[in-house]
Amino acid sequence: MSSQQKQDLSVHIRWMIRRDMPEVLQIENSCFEFPWFEEDFIRCLRQRNCIGMVAEHDERVVGFMIYELHKTRLHILNFAVNPEFQRCGAGSHMIAKLVSKLSFQRRTRVLLEVRETNLEAQLFFRNNGFRATSVLREYYDDTPEDAYVMEYRYQAEPSEMIIPINRISRRMAG
Repeated sequence: MSSQQKQDLSVHIRWMIRRDMPEVLQIENSCFEFPWFEEDFIRCLRQRNCIGMVAEHDERVVGFMIYELHKTRLHILNFAVNPEFQRCGAGSHMIAKLVSKLSFQRRTRVLLEVRETNLEAQLFFRNNGFRATSVLREYYDDTPEDAYVMEYRYQAEPSEMIIPINRISRRMAG
């Protein structure tokens, strides 16, 4: 793939389905030293508040994310892009899709943990508006490694901050 094609990669982001699992596992294994197993994905996705999304290009899964819905935040549990398709916008498209789910009134931030040794991921998330907010000491089961908690905070538009006045409640007060 030429560098020009890489920059212009168009992806379609959709819900993850069972049929995506072989490609998702292939990406997972090529991206992580300590990958999730298929059972980890299935256990996670069976939970009511857990969502899986994939980025697709030419009917091929090129990236995925697994995240949890919480009352005031979204929590990314797993996020990866096929190494052949990294640095071409697929990951940023997935982040943009997730950030579009935030709002002033409900979920206002996205959180995730990144291994201290995963500089590439730290830079990727930083370039997509995330900031390191804390360190979790010896966070991982497989190594004594620390994790950085990274957070994206929703920035409300000034027009969103205006609370509409209900005419009936105004009359009652007056």
